[in-house]
Amino acid sequence: MRLRTGPGTGEMLLSTCFAWSMCLACACLAGCSPSASKESPDAAKPASGEATANAPISVELNQTQRKSIHTGIAAVRVFPQQRVAVGSIDFNEDLAVQVFAPYQGRIIQARAQLGDSVDKGSVLFTIDSPDLVQAESNLIAAAGVYELTTVALARARHLLDSQGIAEKDMQQAISDQQSAEGSLKAARDAVRVFGKGETEIDEIVAKRKIDPALVVVSPVSGRVTARDAQPGLLVQPGNAPAPYAVADLSTMWMLANVQESDSPLFRAGQDVRVKVMAFPDRDFSGRITNIGATVDPASRTVLVRSEVRDPKHELRPGMFATFVIDVAKPVQGVAIPLAGIVREGDGTMTAWVTTDGSHFTRRIVKIGLQQDGYDQVTEGVQGGEQVVIDGAVFLSNMLNANADS
Repeated sequence: MRLRTGPGTGEMLLSTCFAWSMCLACACLAGCSPSASKESPDAAKPASGEATANAPISVELNQTQRKSIHTGIAAVRVFPQQRVAVGSIDFNEDLAVQVFAPYQGRIIQARAQLGDSVDKGSVLFTIDSPDLVQAESNLIAAAGVYELTTVALARARHLLDSQGIAEKDMQQAISDQQSAEGSLKAARDAVRVFGKGETEIDEIVAKRKIDPALVVVSPVSGRVTARDAQPGLLVQPGNAPAPYAVADLSTMWMLANVQESDSPLFRAGQDVRVKVMAFPDRDFSGRITNIGATVDPASRTVLVRSEVRDPKHELRPGMFATFVIDVAKPVQGVAIPLAGIVREGDGTMTAWVTTDGSHFTRRIVKIGLQQDGYDQVTEGVQGGEQVVIDGAVFLSNMLNANADS
């Protein structure tokens, strides 16, 4: 079809195009109007899972299933802030000594037996000491010279009165006697070093008889904890093993290793309560006396030494022991028995709450201290609520089984 043109044809075409444009614009406005639009059937539906994401998880039990659990009231308890450490009992080395012979010699007699209680100054053993023999020989010789010079001085004085000797001879006699007196005093002191008393020294001088037995006594009161002394054994000062070891057992040491992270909580002077397997129903009291200056690189622990009172001598070195110490003031909190708390697979801790004994709701909780079979619940459960105190794992397993099915 051929379009004819002529005068006025351009104006007609422009009018026609303008009319069509207006119609299209009206149609678009009508289609975009809210009142005219129709909502999609899916537009009003929430996203999948949105309605149940924050809803509590509950489980309903029948009468038979309820027999598998026990409920109780979440009460408020006092939780001591304590730390427990494991260690062993040892001698108090500050009160334990190894007794050596002060001089070389052979043991003549070992008097004290292993386990004997001895007082300070009690005789432990005697030795035949060449050094003592030499010292006593010097004493006897010095005593003889002193007596001789004393007699010579008395004779010189008598002769001087009758002008039988010169003045210089008198002065020489006095000098000889004073020198002999000094030598005798030094000889007595030398024998006294070996433990001989004044009476024994006087007896040696009077009888001119050497006593070769060197007596070794206990320097402290306590119990004989080791004995390596045998008659005839040659002993020397400082050569291990010592013939005897004596320890004061009124106090013992407990050596315990504590975690590196807990070490700042301990300080010298803190009171401790110690338990040993031999006396499970008793506590031995003591206090911390020393905290190690280094950390064991293998176990990441710090050595803590405590001094434990043992007046009845019941503790033995090597005993396995534990100590409990209060590191801060006690705190109050909601308490649930350990069987009422469940650690879930994702690491969260949960408890189960009920109001009617049939419907149970799981709650995520936060756990604080633990003591005497109870967990402190810091968040998630309020005091006075009814909770599962035994069988919480049964409910969690039941919930997981329902989820898998």
